[in-house]
Amino acid sequence: MSAETPAPASGTVHWIGTGLSTGASGLGHVCDRAERVLLWDRTAERAAERLAALGLTGRAEVRAYEPAALAAESAPGDVLVSMLPAAEHPALLRIALAAGAHFACTSYTSPELAELAGRAGRESRTVVLTEAGLDPGIDHLYAHDLVARARAALGDAPATAVFTSYCGGLPAVPNAFRYRFSWAPYGVLAALGSPARYVDEGAERTAAHPWEAVRPLVLGGEAFEVYPNRDSLPFLAQYEFPEHWRAETFVRGTMRSEGWSAAWKPVFETVAAGDEQAVRALAAELAARYPATAEDRDRVVLSVALELRTDDGRRWSGSHLLDLTGGAAESAMARCVCLPLAHGVARILDGALAPGLRRAADPGAETGRWLAFLAAQGLATRTEEHVDVHPTDPATGVTA
Repeated sequence: MSAETPAPASGTVHWIGTGLSTGASGLGHVCDRAERVLLWDRTAERAAERLAALGLTGRAEVRAYEPAALAAESAPGDVLVSMLPAAEHPALLRIALAAGAHFACTSYTSPELAELAGRAGRESRTVVLTEAGLDPGIDHLYAHDLVARARAALGDAPATAVFTSYCGGLPAVPNAFRYRFSWAPYGVLAALGSPARYVDEGAERTAAHPWEAVRPLVLGGEAFEVYPNRDSLPFLAQYEFPEHWRAETFVRGTMRSEGWSAAWKPVFETVAAGDEQAVRALAAELAARYPATAEDRDRVVLSVALELRTDDGRRWSGSHLLDLTGGAAESAMARCVCLPLAHGVARILDGALAPGLRRAADPGAETGRWLAFLAAQGLATRTEEHVDVHPTDPATGVTA
């Protein structure tokens, strides 16, 4: 059997964790596609309560999560889906490896996950799917799609590229703080303490504090604030930017409501001071003051855009915009995180993904399939594409 052929899926899915990103639409899709679903939470009672809240009572078996218990019930070809914090993923992947099971999560690929995924591909032909949520996840799909469209329009001509990818989980109705905490508050503040690396004006830049690089962004006449986060540079290769494209701008970042940087100025001062105890205390205080309640509605906005200008003056631009507001039954964030993950799990069950490390739409040939699934589930994107294929004289600007 080829090394590119995954181990047969058993049809059993272990869904581990039932936090705010576990949505009824995504988990329901997994229940539709799998032969058997086990939902693991701190207690079986809590798992049953979450199933009921999601309208999925009876669709999955419930279990109290303990690593030993999960290991005992994991079998070759099962799929372990981690909805736990990213720090828990390596331990769960080790359980999957020991059982010969596949693994899926929505988080970024850490070096440890990448190393373990290499073992999974070589030793057990199992799939390790990461970055299959919203950001990372849907943003990858949009980027792959735009790169493919641009290459089809302009061919392999040398060109200057401007790429931006911004995503935000926002209050549907902005409050004075311009934010409501729907996930671990310390994680939100800690992310602001990490430097960001990106490309601007053709040069690599590093923002020691991401808020120092805040810029305005207008989408459909509405103003937002955006800033870079993490390290954008590895995604030049992940998105398969050709070597003959010169990146003038390449940034992946976060989107916030207009006025966010002014409202958060005291937060920035605490984060910049570097006192972790003070940051944790502030995170707890802010979470109590600005929680996401059952009455609040959230909003997800994701904007990915690519512009190319060839050396002979031809131009191409394309963009994807996702703008979704949550409802009483399911938040926008849960829908956007959980649905692409569910599709990825379904592709593992179908035996469609090669063994080893895979990300959303990896390889790029999967992009259209993923986007079509999301559109069918109500996550349609507003897509724009403009092309001027008539070359101009660089010296005179006159169109040929």
